Amino acid sequence: MTYEKSTDPAVAPTASTAPVRHRPRWNKVPEVVAYFWIIKVLCTTVGETAADLLNEKAGLGLTGVSVLMSALLAVVLVAQFRTRAYKAGVYWLAVALISVVGTLISDNLTDNMGVPLELSTAVFAVLLVAVFAVWYRRERTLSIHSIDTPGRESFYWLAVLFTFALGTAAGDLVSERMNLGYWLSAVLFALAIAAVAVAHFALGLDAVWSFWIAYILTRPLGASIGDYLSQPTGDGGLGLGTVVTSALFLAVILGLVVYLGVTRKDVTEPDRDAGLPA
Repeated sequence: MTYEKSTDPAVAPTASTAPVRHRPRWNKVPEVVAYFWIIKVLCTTVGETAADLLNEKAGLGLTGVSVLMSALLAVVLVAQFRTRAYKAGVYWLAVALISVVGTLISDNLTDNMGVPLELSTAVFAVLLVAVFAVWYRRERTLSIHSIDTPGRESFYWLAVLFTFALGTAAGDLVSERMNLGYWLSAVLFALAIAAVAVAHFALGLDAVWSFWIAYILTRPLGASIGDYLSQPTGDGGLGLGTVVTSALFLAVILGLVVYLGVTRKDVTEPDRDAGLPA
């Protein structure tokens, strides 16, 4: 006995005959292209200079500034989580704010609570490793090419926060212990990032770990650049001040983010083989 397919439009297809439709899974973070690293370093520089600027000029004190910036970050992260796909403006605003908050967390521990840089560096390193361990245990990947669920995005932003805090503490520790000055410190961290790139491209270092190691190192690199530009000449800087330096880098970040928002050069194509829940 055979069955004929109904042509009556009122008859809905059964579960076995209805076509399976999947909504595309959009990655919530940008592709790691040259623009990514440029804006990342600029954001870390702004994180350093803006934290100093707010602490010195706003009159709120380190604790007050920390509370204010943490509240702003929380609002922007809510907006980021509510987006269906990567949006350059929202994403990079979150990175800029988290760079400031990460800096302030480290500064509060050092300046307000008297925690030695050696201890804070070690604690942030352990916390970051713990985030990676739980993230991998639950998702079986640490790749930023698949930040397409709320859970993965939560791990991603928590890891980013600890990379900024760790980079701040470790960068300050190296600068104080080696007493290199701002521009020599910048050269040192730039060489360290170059070594990671060589290890990845020439020696086969895993791409995921290469990314996260470089991500951590860009924090002290950006901070050294920011301090070199903003600090007085008597302290080894160029004396531009935190206002001029912050405004200059924010203008460049804004221009690049607008460019990426229009051209979408850093947008990851969606995975159409799997779907997010409605």
